[in-house]
Parts: sequence; structure tokens; C-alpha cells
Amino acid sequence: MAITPHNGAQKGDFAKTVLMPGDPLRAKFIAETYLKDPQLVTGIRNVYGYTGTYEGKRVSVMASGMGIPSIGIYSYELYHFYDVESIIRVGSAGAYHPDLKLFDIVIGMGACTNSNYAAQFNLPGTFAPIADFGLVRKAVDACEVIGARYMVGNLMSSDVFYDDDPNAWLAWRKMGVLAAEMEAAALYLNAARCGKKALAIDTISDLIGTHEETTPEQRQTAFDQMIRVALSIAEE
Repeated sequence: MAITPHNGAQKGDFAKTVLMPGDPLRAKFIAETYLKDPQLVTGIRNVYGYTGTYEGKRVSVMASGMGIPSIGIYSYELYHFYDVESIIRVGSAGAYHPDLKLFDIVIGMGACTNSNYAAQFNLPGTFAPIADFGLVRKAVDACEVIGARYMVGNLMSSDVFYDDDPNAWLAWRKMGVLAAEMEAAALYLNAARCGKKALAIDTISDLIGTHEETTPEQRQTAFDQMIRVALSIAEE
């Protein structure tokens, strides 16, 4: 019997570090392309999760689905029911910062949000969701080693993809937010609540100011540098 309604894996099926793309097909691609002897450990709702090895390290990869509610469920279950210690989101993001180009990497030191996800914790103020500093530092070092273009800073985790106000993003850009995505804030909040580690590494898939963008096929398969960075910093 599955431990949760959303995950068919058994205790011990996941490694201590899980890479978490949004797209189930990207999870499948990562497992089959980068991991040695990947084993499918869950496929409920076609949200694929695999465990294999990378350069001798046991590593897992599992999709999160789109948005804060979805990653909120899957990351919570991995942390609480499967003894996962670190989750590294490997996703796509839309650039706010004018210096970012397609396929650049953004390392999310923090995650702003317009979501109400943090309200459940009944905090007497505003919580700032941040990444694990050790993972941030390792990701920066890994980018330097492979010569990847990257920036470190704030992400915007939005609940809205089709915003009724087409200029809302400009308010975040003026505050120095680098890029928009839809998951990091919930991941960071869940990690904080249960004392675990989290990091979001995103590849720029579109430039919001100019409307330049990658294709769906590129988003699924062409984020090689980001994936290699994440795998290199996975902890056993």
C-alpha cells in the first residue's frame, strides 16, 4: 500500500536528495539521461519519481507539477514521510532582470510570493522564504566550474500565470527580483517548517520584457547546465 495518496514509493525508495522539476516528462528525461540504473519508484497520477546513481551518489528525481499547491504537497510528503533531507528544484523561469538571457541560470537565494501559502503557519508577521545557504554556495561554485552564466538573488513565486495586470511584473523588477516562477516559495517554506534543506535552480526560458522564449521541447530537454549543477551538489 502507498504511504500517501500521491506517492506510490515505499520507505527507503528515495535518496536523501531529490531533484524536482515541474514536468513529469522532464523528470523521466533526467533519470534516463543522467542517472545510472534509474528505477521508477512512483508513477501515481503520472507524476514520475526515479532513483538511481550519479557519479556513485544515490540520487532521486521526481516531478512536482505546476504551482505552489502541487509542489507543496509533493515536497511535504518527501520531507515528512520519505526521510528526504534536500530537495533541489530544477525548473524554468521568466526573466525580469534585463541582463538575463535565455538559458542563463538563476539560483534562488530567496523567493518572494503573492501566494497565501504561509498563512497556515500562523506567523505574527511576514516570513521571508530562503534557500539553504550551503546548497546556494555549492551551486555557485558548480556554475563557476562549468562556466555557466548565472545570477543569484530573489525569485518571484507567483500563483498567477496569466495576470490580469500585464505590467504587475514591473513592480517586482524595481525591487531587484530576478525572475518569475511558480514553486520555490512553497518549497522553501516546507523546508523551513521541518528543518530540511531546499534550493531552487531555474533556467531562463523566456524574457518577459521582450517576449523572447524557448520552445516546449527545449524546456523539456535542453537545460543541461542546470541539471548538471544540481546533480553535482546532491548530498548523500
